[in-house]
Amino acid sequence: MADGANPNPTSTPRQKAVPDWLNSPIWSAPAPTPRHRSPPRAPSPPPPPPPKPQHDPTPPPPRQPARRDGASSDSDSDSGGGDEGAATSSRTHLVAEFKAALERKVVDLAELRRLACQGVPDDPAVRPVVWKLLLGYLPMDHALWAYELEKKRSQYSAFKDELLVNPSEVTRRMEMTISKRKEHNSEGTGFLPRAEIVQDEHPLSLGKTSVWNQHFQESETVEQIDRDVKRTHPEMQFFNGGSSDALSNQESLKRILTIFAKLNPGIRYVQGMNEVLAPLYYVFKNDPDQSNSASAESDAFFCFVEVLSGFRDNFCKQLDNSVVGIRSTISKLSQLLKRHDEELWRHLEAVTKVNPQFYAFRWITLLLTQEFKFRDCTHLWDALLGDPEGPQATLLRICCAMLILVRRRLLAGDFTANLKLLQNYPPTNIDHLLHIANKLRGLVPC
Repeated sequence: MADGANPNPTSTPRQKAVPDWLNSPIWSAPAPTPRHRSPPRAPSPPPPPPPKPQHDPTPPPPRQPARRDGASSDSDSDSGGGDEGAATSSRTHLVAEFKAALERKVVDLAELRRLACQGVPDDPAVRPVVWKLLLGYLPMDHALWAYELEKKRSQYSAFKDELLVNPSEVTRRMEMTISKRKEHNSEGTGFLPRAEIVQDEHPLSLGKTSVWNQHFQESETVEQIDRDVKRTHPEMQFFNGGSSDALSNQESLKRILTIFAKLNPGIRYVQGMNEVLAPLYYVFKNDPDQSNSASAESDAFFCFVEVLSGFRDNFCKQLDNSVVGIRSTISKLSQLLKRHDEELWRHLEAVTKVNPQFYAFRWITLLLTQEFKFRDCTHLWDALLGDPEGPQATLLRICCAMLILVRRRLLAGDFTANLKLLQNYPPTNIDHLLHIANKLRGLVPC
């Protein structure tokens, strides 16, 4: 009998509700190795495939184009002759399926979601288009793509011109406008026009509408964005390599987050949003289509807005204690775990007193971007963006699956051990994680 199983099921009838596959040792992650948060995590050997329970209505684990376990996540190639050939064949077939779906005159969104839940291939020409379609940035009608892209990219350019301009330049433009108006009015009067400082538009102005006053009030937010962006994935040369390309990518992230903060004063910028933006910008910037790559900043901005729209209330401090705020979302995760594994739920929250806010707050607000390697995170996002149940419900299922995956270690741990484990989640097999999450489908508390 596996660890954590009830030796006397007749004494506590509720334990019968726990499926056998929850107690199977193959779901347990390997023992953790000492590591820090910033360097890439050490690889872990792949566990054997999950058991297939009898009469299980849940579909089998999704087909993946390549291995996503810890043993191969640090390398672009797999090892093992026969397995490598099978993985390559599967990947090629899946790429062909995606490209066929994307080449239709009108993309079938339901079909695209079905494919995305199986895992988007690691093809730089596929994932950018798939994500844009799933997020509604691109219309399903292929003929409208060029028009919509041009419109949105022009709109973003206008945002930059309007919201990122220096207050001195704003004041200068205003003065020029007033000066031209006065020149026109003074024609034929014999008086020479003179420049004047626009009312309340000077660096010491405290006026609420003053661009200078707004600039100084926003400077703290801009400084926070700058600090966070410089800490974005320090292990990746794309973001922090010190090259001109890395610096350019940092500037793009800063502009996106600054514009978002100015357009959304109710939320502004919340620390950690840079981590949510990073996967979008990375995927779009690596698009082999040069026109798309050059416009990665504008595309990432609108897709970032769309991603956050599904989780907006989690970032609004005023709603923290409401029925739609982050505490309510964490409570739903707790209810979901209790529904599927009451033994584990009771051990965490009643016995060891591990409050889910201690670990789930970061999981939920940062959409798991800090819990897994960057490559694994993009695969999780394929399911997060593509699942028809929506990103919020899908995220909660994945978080609950993360707890179930390490249940044997959690049941054996005390407060300190469990908190350390959940705040530093161990390397795991992403396919197995998504398979467990799939078993919880349709049962997220309302």
